[in-house]
Amino acid sequence: MTFSFRTATASQLATALQDARNYTLAMFDRFASAGYDQQSRVPQLETINPPLWELGHIAWFAEWHVLRGAESSAPGSAKRGSLLTLGDAWFDSNLVPHAARWELPLPPAGQLKTWCHEVLDRVLDQLLRTPNHDDALYPFRLVLAHEDMHGEAFAITMQTLGIGLPALPQVVQPIPRWAQGEIRFPGGSFQQGSDGAGFAFDNEKPAHRRRVPAFIMDSTLVSNDQFGEFVSDGGYEVSRYWSKAGREWLMGQEQSAPRTWRRDGKRWRGERFGELAALPSNEPVRHVNLYEAQAYCAWAGRRLPTEEEWEFAAQSGHAALRWGDLWEWTCSPFEPYEGFVADAYREYSAPWFSSHQVLRGASFATRPRMRSAKYRNFYLPERNDIFAGFRTCAL
Repeated sequence: MTFSFRTATASQLATALQDARNYTLAMFDRFASAGYDQQSRVPQLETINPPLWELGHIAWFAEWHVLRGAESSAPGSAKRGSLLTLGDAWFDSNLVPHAARWELPLPPAGQLKTWCHEVLDRVLDQLLRTPNHDDALYPFRLVLAHEDMHGEAFAITMQTLGIGLPALPQVVQPIPRWAQGEIRFPGGSFQQGSDGAGFAFDNEKPAHRRRVPAFIMDSTLVSNDQFGEFVSDGGYEVSRYWSKAGREWLMGQEQSAPRTWRRDGKRWRGERFGELAALPSNEPVRHVNLYEAQAYCAWAGRRLPTEEEWEFAAQSGHAALRWGDLWEWTCSPFEPYEGFVADAYREYSAPWFSSHQVLRGASFATRPRMRSAKYRNFYLPERNDIFAGFRTCAL
């Protein structure tokens, strides 16, 4: 039975936390079976973490926010010490820069897994004694969301390194020809953001009324076939399709197609978790960044939707609107709503305002309990390793 982590009861949270940990460990173990030693032999890339560090960080986060009674993520705010002597020094992302995570003298995987199991057992025991109301369940819901997000990060790492997934589907559902088309939305006023019932991320608050003018938006995401027309027309070589930032990014690449596309004679094939497969023409294009999405729109005489338009459409209940296969780039920079206040996980949003771009929806690697029309994902515009595509709007 699918439920939202935002309103999950204590019983549902207990089941979901165990499920999330089982999934985390299954993902983690794939690195060893693929020939990696789970830390030092993983390439040092800006877009991934060493798997051993990531596993420890997940457990540390749960310990910090639940077992140690921290009121915020600020260093020193925990009321109790870690079960692991050097837990904070190793796994607090506020204290350990990304590049340093490859050099840490971390304990062996077996010892770290033992600590992870101990943390989860104590979290579940504390959950049994927690009142079933939103304020009391907040840290447990936060911990679940954090682990589910890192589960998707593991999937991105596996795609980047060419490692097969243990469980999730490796293909996105194709777009039926009959489903492709445009939807005319009359616009109007709607409530943007989360109203505080259940769990909400700080960047979704406070809820507020927004008015959106009428707009026309695609019912589905741009397909491989459609993006392939842009590629075949030399879209990556025509500078007028690219923004200034996009041209600067493109000059540093050797790309004439999406990063996972590989030429096979006159056809394209896609690199998916270490395997080359036929590129379905009617599957949503994935692994494109904001600049590539913008360039396609300029070529097609279209534009990306604003995040307000996307949320308005997703809340409309329109039967023809399909979302959830891939994260979708919007034309909106990631900015706080008026009245924003950082929550206990204080570095979740605030450090990334203005530099990142909003994506909406979900991907095939997003756990169903995480999916919400309110969820504001955000990445740097140049990221094309993530499971992201886009849809367009009429100018």
